Amino acid sequence: MSVFDRYAPFVQDFIYDHDWENLRAIQVAAGEVIFDTDDHVLLCASTASGKTEAAFFPILSQFWESPPASVGAVYVGPTKALINDQFYRLTDLCEQADVPVWHWHGDVSASHKAKLMKRPSGILQITPESLEALLMHRHAAVARLFCDLRYVVIDEVHSLLRADRGGQTLCLIERLSRMAGVNPRRIGLSATIGDPQAVGAFLASGTGRPTVIPRVEEPPRTWRLSMEHFYQNGPQADVNSFQNESGNLEAEVLAVETLGSAGPRGLSSRAVPQRSEDCLSTRTDPEDPTDIAPPLADPGIGYVFEHTQGRKCLVFCNSREEAEEVTTTLRRYCEANGEPDRFLIHHGNLSAAIREEAEELMRDDACDLTCVATSTLELGIDVGKLERAFQIGAPFTVSSFLQRMGRTGRRGQPPEMWFVMREEQQEPRAPLPDTIPWKLLQGIALVQLYREERWVEPPRLDRLPYSLLCHQTLAILASEGELSPAELAGRVLTLTYFHRVSADDFRELLRHLLERDFIERTESGGLIVGLAGERVTSSYKFYAVFKENVEYAVRCESTEIGTLVAPPPPGEKVAIAGHVWLVEEIDHERHLLYVTKVKGKVPAYFGECAGDVNTKILERMRRVLDQSAPYPYLRDHACARLAQARHVARSSHLTRSPLVSLGESDKGATMWCLLPWLGTYAFLALERLIKIKCADELGIKGLDSSRPYFMTFVMREDERSFFAVVCDAAERLEDPMELLYPSEVPYFEKYDELVPVSLVRKGFAEGVLDVDGMKARAAEWERSRRTLA
Repeated sequence: MSVFDRYAPFVQDFIYDHDWENLRAIQVAAGEVIFDTDDHVLLCASTASGKTEAAFFPILSQFWESPPASVGAVYVGPTKALINDQFYRLTDLCEQADVPVWHWHGDVSASHKAKLMKRPSGILQITPESLEALLMHRHAAVARLFCDLRYVVIDEVHSLLRADRGGQTLCLIERLSRMAGVNPRRIGLSATIGDPQAVGAFLASGTGRPTVIPRVEEPPRTWRLSMEHFYQNGPQADVNSFQNESGNLEAEVLAVETLGSAGPRGLSSRAVPQRSEDCLSTRTDPEDPTDIAPPLADPGIGYVFEHTQGRKCLVFCNSREEAEEVTTTLRRYCEANGEPDRFLIHHGNLSAAIREEAEELMRDDACDLTCVATSTLELGIDVGKLERAFQIGAPFTVSSFLQRMGRTGRRGQPPEMWFVMREEQQEPRAPLPDTIPWKLLQGIALVQLYREERWVEPPRLDRLPYSLLCHQTLAILASEGELSPAELAGRVLTLTYFHRVSADDFRELLRHLLERDFIERTESGGLIVGLAGERVTSSYKFYAVFKENVEYAVRCESTEIGTLVAPPPPGEKVAIAGHVWLVEEIDHERHLLYVTKVKGKVPAYFGECAGDVNTKILERMRRVLDQSAPYPYLRDHACARLAQARHVARSSHLTRSPLVSLGESDKGATMWCLLPWLGTYAFLALERLIKIKCADELGIKGLDSSRPYFMTFVMREDERSFFAVVCDAAERLEDPMELLYPSEVPYFEKYDELVPVSLVRKGFAEGVLDVDGMKARAAEWERSRRTLA
């Protein structure tokens, strides 16, 4: 029988009703594995390839033949928006078969959750944080809710492999399975997996089952891709004016024009030769994107404003602050041009009502609105037929680039993304490294790595997660009540994610928690949550393991707008939800901010935004600078800006040697720039090696980092001495703990402050710093030094 023939009748009817002419390759492959084996499954396929249906068509068909006696499948989604979206999609699929679909997160009503508790059945869609809360507070009901659990489907599994959240998800699945006495199959879904075998092994951890990763051939796809650069002040980078300054670049720039993007008044649909899986074309519009009203002159945002008009689009930003700035500016353009507001905003600090309204409006294919968003709309959400996506600046990862571009290209259309790179124009005497357009280079590198190698960031799965260890220890005690030390160790240390944690480390953690009253010992010698621990575990914020700032709820009359960090005093203005608000009153005790809407523009602040850039991206950025190859998706200003940067790099030998002299400082010492082309945490390890092990010997002072691109410093010694000392120090480094300062406590994860200082230091040195990557780069420098000698 074919896979289609084995589907339940209501699934076949669903396919007929939606006019599907055939099943996609991933759906056939997934059906064969799910129907014919008892293994876990990792489904890797491009966005909009039907992975969700590939998993649930056979699951629901099996439920049709043999209904589960409890919740039969748990769907774990990384965001509330994705849960909401999949809830609508699965409800449409399941309504004919009377298979209930439940969703459970912080914005879902208590009445909906109560119905599930009374009638555990069907499919439960839940975030990791809500699953944590369920296990803690509904402990006695877990066995009844999940006694016949057969599947755990983890959507966008790549997003749960970062930091502690993926580890928490794995721990939760193991804890649920033990409490309910089940061993469900695990199915991971993702479009952007860098190392499928490693992720498959991670998915199967602690189950005794293998993971099958079906290999499918996907049809060729065409990308519509463009990248433009804008100075936020002053004239734009221009091919002709730069040729006048540096005539020797004429051939290079003309080559870019010949093979590359169409000019500002043309349309190029010519496909550029690619690997067989992808074709790439550039696309532009006839309007002049810089012809914007002078009072609001921000050419990059004006470009977005012009090219979203009359279209349904997404605009991705890398931070909530940037999303607020972009939305406010776009709305001011609407006002200046006498147009109605056509821009929505979506990020994690907005109220549920604002976010859900944006999601609902974007689902309507007839709308011509544009939503400015962060990663909250990056994952798997079907927002209907989008015409194009914009990316402000460069994302941190190839994975994020692919996810964001994949929001478009549905309903038979090719995916389309327009990069908009913005930077301040540098002063004529700006230091050399500040004249390089790092974000433009990063954007090109992200695109090229996937085009050329199909490369996506591999997961980091071998960490020392002491913060999560502390969190899960408290969560298990809060859930199960009194446990002996041996029982607690048996519950915690047997969770697969803690395989690198020793019994000695765990004993040290327990002693520390006992001393600070986070746990306490009973008269019988058992352990329970202490008074200080109760204050932590009783807060709803305990369920999440990612770091959060102290937030103030923002209200206008009775309407909740969202949340802010570090609000200004009354009388000042704040930006949130794409508008500006006057602060009327602050209730610090209840963390409430009362505001009224006003006009204007102010910066927003929601807390730190960190980005981890992989070493491979930095290395490809160096090649972008070093080569003369054209990139067909670059628009005119981007071509000219890249040409400028390449000219600067060649004249200053920026890519030939990692250490470049910037001339003498005011005091006669030489100023240097080091470009190690290392990812964020390898760069950080090198920075610490230089400061701690090498600075005194080399006479280095005033080291300043623009991580992960370059560091500048004044040095007494010469280039030869620098490499001799640094390479020797890297080779002799045996213990990563040597890269920590004597009294340093590098709090990095959310619950590090509850962990003994010795474990915090060890976790940072051995689990965060990429010492191996740093030492490998130093070894390259040493080989090069010996060759030249």
